[in-house]
This record gives sequence, structure tokens and C-alpha cells, in this order.
Amino acid sequence: MTKFYTGSGDGGSTGTMGRGRVGKDSCIVQAVGDIDELNSVIGIAIANTPDERINRLLKVIQDKLFIVGAEVSASVEGGTRLRASITDTTVKDLEKEIDEIGSTLPELKKFVLPGGSLSSSYLHLARSTARRAERSAVALSKETKINENILKYLNRLSSFFFAAALYINMKEGIEEYNPSYR
Repeated sequence: MTKFYTGSGDGGSTGTMGRGRVGKDSCIVQAVGDIDELNSVIGIAIANTPDERINRLLKVIQDKLFIVGAEVSASVEGGTRLRASITDTTVKDLEKEIDEIGSTLPELKKFVLPGGSLSSSYLHLARSTARRAERSAVALSKETKINENILKYLNRLSSFFFAAALYINMKEGIEEYNPSYR
């Protein structure tokens, strides 16, 4: 039988790949946790998105985020214990997907409030969760060196989720919500 708990974290610490045991309130645990949460939100988006292309891209992003989490967990003073798997090419590939989706959308002339279809709403949730993961990674990068492409990738993810949310609403014929202030 598989055991799903160890009890080793009961005292407020947890293990990392790079630093051994650290406090559960440390920057590294915050960053890894926010990346994990983003991956979970993407899982919800996949479960509620009927578009095959977007789902395929979301699954690729989930795979990449698993690598991002591992790289961040392995960060040590001055770098990482892992080979950098998130590269400039990874970032450029994501930018290409954003540009392709964006080319199908009408020009934005107003701010957009999160919402629309259930699928689009989950993509907006992924966007805001990606921003938090990015903030946590930036905070960690001030303590220790992390792969700079991770910061770029997390930054691009929020743009991807925004474009994907607009795309889904467009495909489903749902008009975007706009703020009522002038």
C-alpha cells in the first residue's frame, strides 16, 4: 500500500532538492507552491475547455511547469543543481503560440474583466495565478540565482492565458466584459 504522508513536515519544514530541509514559509517553498497551484488551476481549465488546440497547449504548459517546479526546488546559492531545461527556445515557442492565438482576435480597445464562459473564466484564473507564481519566483531570485528563462516563461504564461481566454470567448460567441468606469 502506498503511504500518502510522512509526518516529516509536522514541525513546519519540508525537503527541497537543492537546500535540504527548509521552513515551509521560505521563499523557495512559496515559489514551488505557487507554481504547483498554477499547474492545478490549469488542470481545472483543461477539464472545462472544449477546444482541442488550447487543451493541447495547456498540457504542454503543465509539463513545462513540472520542470519549472523541479528547477526552482533544486535552486541553491549561486544556481541550480539541475541542468536548465527551460531555455530561451521554450520562451520563444510560447511567444509563437501567443502570437498565433492573438492574430485571430479582434483588436483590444478597452480593458477586459475576467469572465465569460466557464472555460474562459478558468483561463483568467490561471492568468492571475501565473502572475502570483511569477512574483514568488522574482522574490526567490533576489535571494538566490535561478534560471532567468523561468522568470521570462512565467511572465509569458499570463499573456498566454489572457489570449486563450479571449480566444475561447470569441469561439463561443461570448462578448467580453468591460469595466464601467470611464
